[in-house]
Amino acid sequence: MRWDIFCQIVDNYGDAGICWRLARSLSSLHGQEVRIFCNDLPTLNLLASGSDEALGHQIDLQPWEASHSNARHPVQTPDVVIEAFGCDLPERYLAGLFIAPVKPIIINLEYLSAEPWISDFHLKASPQSHGIPKYFFFPGFQDDVGGLLLDPIPPEGSEVTRLIPKSLKSIWLKLRPKAKRISIFCYPGAPLRKWLEDLGNLGEHVDVLLTHGHAELLNFYGEKPIELPANIQLLSIPFVSQDEYDWVLSQCDFNIVRGEDSFIRAQLAGKPFIWHIYPQEDRAHEVKLAAFLDLYLNNASQELRLATIAAMTWAMPSSWFKSLNAWHGHSKAWRAHILKNQEDGGLAARLMRFIA
Repeated sequence: MRWDIFCQIVDNYGDAGICWRLARSLSSLHGQEVRIFCNDLPTLNLLASGSDEALGHQIDLQPWEASHSNARHPVQTPDVVIEAFGCDLPERYLAGLFIAPVKPIIINLEYLSAEPWISDFHLKASPQSHGIPKYFFFPGFQDDVGGLLLDPIPPEGSEVTRLIPKSLKSIWLKLRPKAKRISIFCYPGAPLRKWLEDLGNLGEHVDVLLTHGHAELLNFYGEKPIELPANIQLLSIPFVSQDEYDWVLSQCDFNIVRGEDSFIRAQLAGKPFIWHIYPQEDRAHEVKLAAFLDLYLNNASQELRLATIAAMTWAMPSSWFKSLNAWHGHSKAWRAHILKNQEDGGLAARLMRFIA
């Protein structure tokens, strides 16, 4: 079947990251023909650049306007159209679907959520005046929703540790053998300076890997340069592909992530993490975070529950860092849980079954 995915990038990378991972899953695992129409093609190309070259040739990446720019030779009608995160389809593209002899199915791919209410709306029809069938599809952790994007499942073990990506080799030479490693990928609103200063006061030797652009965040408001004790080493890593970022997550003792894609990848790394969920003005993000923590901490001890909730809500490391060993064990168990829960193939496979 032929799939068109429409991606309007709101956040820097998150929306494009999800669309690219879905496309690669549909193509590589299920043999589907996939096109992505994106309003920020340079960002999408950057994310896709580190993937297998053959995969890159299989997925057709196009600018947003290419979906409707050639009226004399219209774009071939797909079998499935994905509106990623509820973005509106271009009117001229939609007009082409009206006159197609066989109408596609339109899927409104929603944001990932652990909230219980999504079970009531997943796969529900969304009647349209134009008559083309449209359905809601909710990714999630529960059995009766859309599942998670897991491909590729990152491998574990000592062999993985030795496979340092070329783009990271110079950074990895600077890591200290006995220092803990923390990777940071967060939004500008995080209290990062204060968090790092508190971490430095613990006396632990920690190498902090700042993802692309985060060194600038430490001086976002023009403050004086951050001063940290010698036990904390700050290192900036370059922009890396999805697979290379997976490797970074797997090699750190703790990760700070944001958005949907890095959120799931942190869980698959089997390491403790902070999910810096995208802040919303109506504070709906707090409800979403609480819903996830209810699932994530279901079998955790009361001490670990309190420590994890504190960390996830940006309490300073001094208030929860001592629970890190217990959190490591919990993270491994949670990774095993979601892999078992999604052994049917997760989001891409559930989409395929619904379309069939």
